[in-house]
Amino acid sequence: MFRLLSKQSQAAVVAASAASGFTISSLMTSKEESAVASCENPTVVDQLKEIADRVNSIEKTLGTVQDSKNSIKKAEAYVAPSSNSKAKSGIDVVLGGQWGDEGKGKLVDILSQEYDVCARVAGGSNAGHTIVVDGKKYKFHLLPSGVLNPDATCVIGNGVVIHLPSFLNELDNLANMGVDYKGRVLMSDRAHMVFDFHQEVDGMAESKLGRNKIGTTKKGIGPAYASKISRNGIRIGDLQNFEYFEERFRSLAEATMMAYPGLEIDIEEQLAFYKSIAERVGDMTVDTIQYTNEAYHNGQKILVEGANATMLDIDFGTYPYVTSSNPSIGSVLTGLGVSPNKVSGIYGTVKAYCTRVGEGPFPTEQIPDGPDSIGHHLGTVGAEFGTTTGRQRRCGWLDIPQMQYSVLINGFTAVNLTKLDVLTGLDKIKIGVAYKYNGKYLKSMPACLKSYSAAEVEYEIMEGWTEDISKCKKFEDLPPAAQKYVLRVQELLGVPVRWIGVGAGRDEQIDRGEGWDLK
Repeated sequence: MFRLLSKQSQAAVVAASAASGFTISSLMTSKEESAVASCENPTVVDQLKEIADRVNSIEKTLGTVQDSKNSIKKAEAYVAPSSNSKAKSGIDVVLGGQWGDEGKGKLVDILSQEYDVCARVAGGSNAGHTIVVDGKKYKFHLLPSGVLNPDATCVIGNGVVIHLPSFLNELDNLANMGVDYKGRVLMSDRAHMVFDFHQEVDGMAESKLGRNKIGTTKKGIGPAYASKISRNGIRIGDLQNFEYFEERFRSLAEATMMAYPGLEIDIEEQLAFYKSIAERVGDMTVDTIQYTNEAYHNGQKILVEGANATMLDIDFGTYPYVTSSNPSIGSVLTGLGVSPNKVSGIYGTVKAYCTRVGEGPFPTEQIPDGPDSIGHHLGTVGAEFGTTTGRQRRCGWLDIPQMQYSVLINGFTAVNLTKLDVLTGLDKIKIGVAYKYNGKYLKSMPACLKSYSAAEVEYEIMEGWTEDISKCKKFEDLPPAAQKYVLRVQELLGVPVRWIGVGAGRDEQIDRGEGWDLK
């Protein structure tokens, strides 16, 4: 109650109480005190309203009147928001918790309907999201999939590397599908450019590795980041001073041809192309650092759409079988130019099983060695083919040690568990719950891939289900076995599973909301 009063009023009430020989508690009758003690009154707010009325009377007598309506408003501010409250102002983040392709785009598409700004902060056109809306399939590579919200502005931050020909083609395809993006897509003037010769170099480097290839998408991402780190890269903003752009482009192209004998770059043709698109690109180029921070301070809701995933992180992933950026939580700060205290919700997306594209160790992998194999079931029922490359994904059981590592790095506040429906029809479902190496349990993720590849997985076996879950709208609608699976995953990760994917469509998802705990 005292928090409802000004300091002046508090002092006055205490003085008056002492002088008259009564305490604040004597403002209530014995019956009222009993009701408060036993919580018989309907709500705390009702109690505070009655107390505020009595205090208001005292303040009038003391000459320190405070409007009781304001007191009530302050009291109501302490009431917890409902579980269905909309997105609050601030920055929320959707990240991949495994090796990518977890279904981040679908959650972003759903959430983005309540956000003012949707942003990408790392990676390039090597990332891919497929969204199905009203039976229409949208494929995104560089654009945030939040562009489907006509009221959202899409920001491509300074941490992204952009292949402009692909980017403009993606915009044109979007327009052909009836999506009006004009005025709603902004690129950072500090984002680095991917050139055609970066893509050629990517392919040449991969071919030289032979059986030791990394498994890149050959989209030029690695070479573009290499140019950035070597400090001879070219940024989007440079295109607006074409004389400066031309000087830097010639220097970079010549240096690249010297480094890769046999590589030929038609410099004049490339310069003519970039001159032709300079104005169009310029219309979308801004200082996104200033734009994003102003949006935050103006109370706008910002959603960051992660690309790739934690196990492909250049620092934290299965190096060297990783991407060339940091697709974990740190990239939100470095790739968008915002401070840590602006980040609110961190939502980790994870499949109900596990997949990865490309090379590298995969402890829970199930080889598709026949139509009745687990690997075949997960791959075919889950339609596991890369959005960007079309390559078939490797599939396996859910890997809890790997996910616990991801939780540790990113600090997920909630989990988005996707593609639970793909497990339908399996008699038994396994969850990898621990790693062993040389007969001993591993407490952390091995940095050495030789050790990681030799690690044995300890599994927990759960009952499967056969019921179609694609129409389930609430957690309670799921078959008991499916509920147990979700709750077990939640228990093992120590993070609430808020969203559950039960089908490919936008509406085929369960949102358990906020306001519930891990019990």
